[in-house]
Amino acid sequence: MSLENLISDPTPISVSFEFSPPKTDEAEAALWATIKRLEPLAPSFVSVTYGAGGTTRARTHATVKRIVDETSLKPAAHLTCVGAPRGEIDDIVRAYWDAGIRHIVALRGDMPGMEGPYRQHPDGYNSTPELIAGIRKIAPFEVSVSFYPERHPDSPNHGHDIELLKKKMDAGGSRALGQFCFDNDATARFRDDAAKAGITIPVIPGIMPTTNFAGVARMAAKTGASIPAWLARAHDGLEDDVESRRIVAAAVLADQVQLLRARGFGQFHFYTLNQANLSYAACRLLGLEPKKLAPKELS
Repeated sequence: MSLENLISDPTPISVSFEFSPPKTDEAEAALWATIKRLEPLAPSFVSVTYGAGGTTRARTHATVKRIVDETSLKPAAHLTCVGAPRGEIDDIVRAYWDAGIRHIVALRGDMPGMEGPYRQHPDGYNSTPELIAGIRKIAPFEVSVSFYPERHPDSPNHGHDIELLKKKMDAGGSRALGQFCFDNDATARFRDDAAKAGITIPVIPGIMPTTNFAGVARMAAKTGASIPAWLARAHDGLEDDVESRRIVAAAVLADQVQLLRARGFGQFHFYTLNQANLSYAACRLLGLEPKKLAPKELS
């Protein structure tokens, strides 16, 4: 699909954006500038991450609450099983509902520092399907879940990942958000295999900008995502050349949304890294145009 056809394609598409809770006042200002730039694109929702071991719990809650109070966006709060008893997690779920949050991204989670295999808290939830069931008992949240196109690092095989997603759906998951993946064939294959297994919820590709390629490579090593040789070569030698990295990353992102759109995907989840420009540009290439917010929606 050419860029001309991509931009002109009248088929409706939807996008969502993922943010991380800021750690400093400067980072908070940058995040809110990003949120305000992306808000007019009217995403279906925006999500706010939860640090490994629940380390950003308070900041996640504060960020999501502010999105509820100050924007027209529909926020989803990440929530993990790791490192907390069921009672504590249930209290967090109730606090989200009381704060006006109606959407949770339910994840098993990683151990602090993303080191070592997952270990259940003695009094905690053992798996994502259990967590989803617990959430749905408390309130009728919309619940998004995750999938790994190239296999979760703890999973024995591809079939196990498909089976687990089916259990997440059966527990109440309403959409599956993909771990970032640069192998578009793997993402399409996962979607097709999920459909064959009776999974009917949307399977949505996760899109990661590569401006900070070294950082993306580190994340990929921890999450089991592969880095294609061509992508590493494109960024080779650009460690100290920020402007060229941005241009390369923009080209890579544009190419990926083109190829995924051609494979029939109509929903995309962007890992923004709290920066707006590349995700905004990709959405424009997908044919999204900014909407004028009504005065009452402006903060």
